[in-house]
Amino acid sequence: MAHVIPTGQERATIVRRAVRVAVAAGAGFYPLLYGAGLPVMALYALFAPIAIGLLSPIPGSGRQRAGVMVRALPWALVLATLGTLLAVETWAAVGGMLVVGFLLAFAAVGGPRPAGAVPGLQLFYILACFPPYAPDTLGQRLSGLAVGVLLLAACELLLPDPSAATYRERLARALGEAARGAASGDVPPRELREAGARLRLGSVPPAERPAGAGRDDRALEQAGRAVRRLLDQLATLAEKFPAAADPASAALLDRVAGLCTSCARFVRTGDDPPVAGALEKAMRDFQAERVRRVSGPPGERPPVEVERRQSQVLALAESARMAEITTDIAVHGRPTEPAAPRRLFWYAELSTPELWARRVAGNMTFRSVLLQNALRTALGLAAARAVAGSLDLSHGFWVLLAVLTLGRTTAGATWRAVRLAVAGNAAGALVAGALLVGLGPHTDVYAALLGPVMLVAFALGPLLGVAYAQGLFTLVVATAFAQIEPVTWRLSEARMIDVVTGSVIGLLCGLLAWPAGARREVHRAMAALLRTCAELVPATARTLVGPEGGWEGRTAGPGGSGASPWPSGGGAGGDRPDPPSGTGGNTPTSSEGARDESQPPPDGSRAAPSTSPGGSGASPWPSAGGAGDDPQTLPAGSRSSLPTAPDGSRPEPPTAPDGSRPKPQPPPRGSQPEPRTLPAVHQLRLAEAAYAQYRTEAPGEDTRTDWHAILIAANHMLLGAHWLPRFGLRPGSGATAPAAAWARTTAQALVAETDRIASLLTGDHPESARRRALPEGHPPTPLSADLEVWMTSLAHQLTRIESSLTPPPDPDEPPVTSSRRRTAPPG
Repeated sequence: MAHVIPTGQERATIVRRAVRVAVAAGAGFYPLLYGAGLPVMALYALFAPIAIGLLSPIPGSGRQRAGVMVRALPWALVLATLGTLLAVETWAAVGGMLVVGFLLAFAAVGGPRPAGAVPGLQLFYILACFPPYAPDTLGQRLSGLAVGVLLLAACELLLPDPSAATYRERLARALGEAARGAASGDVPPRELREAGARLRLGSVPPAERPAGAGRDDRALEQAGRAVRRLLDQLATLAEKFPAAADPASAALLDRVAGLCTSCARFVRTGDDPPVAGALEKAMRDFQAERVRRVSGPPGERPPVEVERRQSQVLALAESARMAEITTDIAVHGRPTEPAAPRRLFWYAELSTPELWARRVAGNMTFRSVLLQNALRTALGLAAARAVAGSLDLSHGFWVLLAVLTLGRTTAGATWRAVRLAVAGNAAGALVAGALLVGLGPHTDVYAALLGPVMLVAFALGPLLGVAYAQGLFTLVVATAFAQIEPVTWRLSEARMIDVVTGSVIGLLCGLLAWPAGARREVHRAMAALLRTCAELVPATARTLVGPEGGWEGRTAGPGGSGASPWPSGGGAGGDRPDPPSGTGGNTPTSSEGARDESQPPPDGSRAAPSTSPGGSGASPWPSAGGAGDDPQTLPAGSRSSLPTAPDGSRPEPPTAPDGSRPKPQPPPRGSQPEPRTLPAVHQLRLAEAAYAQYRTEAPGEDTRTDWHAILIAANHMLLGAHWLPRFGLRPGSGATAPAAAWARTTAQALVAETDRIASLLTGDHPESARRRALPEGHPPTPLSADLEVWMTSLAHQLTRIESSLTPPPDPDEPPVTSSRRRTAPPG
């Protein structure tokens, strides 16, 4: 991959970092070597700022980085001590390297800040674990290390990088924008979506990302997703659902605007929180009014466009309610009122140690890219230490340094880095050898050169790329070691041999241990995510078809046969599918936040999605729409796909013998169990981690796959399974057989289509679904408008995802058949 040219701001940051590291390294090295005459202490004082300041990408402002360095200092002293003691034997040093390498690399589960300090901490153990075995110098080693780290922390405070806006401030700004959009409705949709995009973790500086395992960080991250969703829903409302004469929706939007304003102030100041439960009460009043109007006389029933707009308003109000709860947890540490649904806020009542334990357990699976990276790094470092010790390589420390700094998450990226590094080191070794031969033993000249060479190397290396960085670092090594002990041109030869040896070891580890990096894992994780979330669709539909008996056990028609509209076995056309079984074998038995959920079967089996009644597997939605379609909504005037009354009208709810309409009754709580969602939440975290690493790797041959759209669709299913059972509009008299059939067949088709997309992601060759045009008319009533909008929106999203998976047809080639590969190469 070509070197990316830094921007002006990035160049300034790199130069400031180079000045800080060079000043700190020189301020410790020169006095200790020439003033105190302590070469070992001087070497560690020189190396510590380079390891923790240059080779460790600690994110954040100067104050934040200084805090991380000071907190990491005790661990650095422990690791240097351990390395010094284990240097007695090669096997002991190798075993220690294996354990230390894995534990430190796996610390990435804690977020960007601890992960940033990991390379430096590993280097403190690596430097100390090489011969000579000299426990009598342990005091000098630890003292020099402490001096170097503390000097660098002081330089971070004296020459800091400008601080970025905190995530809390970004969240407050986005809430303010949401308040404007809900109150006036005249904020352009583009501005609303841009405000939401600024909350994406990929656009937030690593130091400000709420990536920790504690309650505060979890709540902030969840609040960010809720506010992003709210802003997108407000944009969709303005685009697809123009304002109508609907006082109830206007009143609820005013409530949402007021809540967003209060939450923004609360996040900034920690004072004057919003009134707990006020929005939820308004939502329930809003829903009661909807039920009253839907069940009223025909003249009072609102048009279907109004029902759909109200559904969108209610959905965005639920997003605002989620933001209210999560900001309360983020500010107070715990919810001041019971958070519902409780399973979505499972972390709010757990202690910090319990949350960290779940974070670690949730990543103890070979499907976790964090575990893969930790194992790859530990095995590579241990192998390098064994080779360096067995061959008695001079300055074998450089072998491990090459493995650590040149290793990448994919074999291809490692090979590119190795080629550039070897070329750069070859050039640097030639220059350094000539320098050593020309200057000879004149240490005063080396002392004068070290400072400027460090400044140039630390500044130009990151600006110009790996080859320049490695070559210039070879010059730094030569000018430093020439002052500590007499050296010859063979020092350059030894560094060249060590770097090549480390490069070969790193490349072999990259080839043998998950060579595709996150590229293959993101396919598997996204497929498992879709399959897990798809099981929520029929379960959620059951809760909204109506009171008990609306989905199962109702008569199929006037004959009153009592036939269930849901199949009752495992085959086509009359077989009942198995209950949701998790991820199809990809969810580990130890999962973060999922202890109270049933786990999938040990063999990972899952019933194949049923086809539509005709057995064709046809989908009841159209192909991807034009540019004006929004996947979150039903376009105005769009129709559902299942049969309706002959004239295309909505049938009216049944009446009693006296002509009156039955008063709607809420469904009995517990009549239909709510979908189990925690396995999907856990699978979502694994998929997001794989996607986050995938975005940092070199792009493959196929860059068309819309991974972000898959995450959006999964969130759409997951969130619908949470809020629809609580607030979704239910038919008061229960669903008729046609309405239940519509819900059943649409849910089955969605599960089948999701399973098809998951198969495409994993490289299988499913049969093409034969799509049908949407017939005129609406779904049979009584049926929930909320369920209709949710399921049809999901259908549009799945259509767009599949279109990104399938390469566009080549007019010069024959059409793709089901026997040919339908996906582009993984990428």
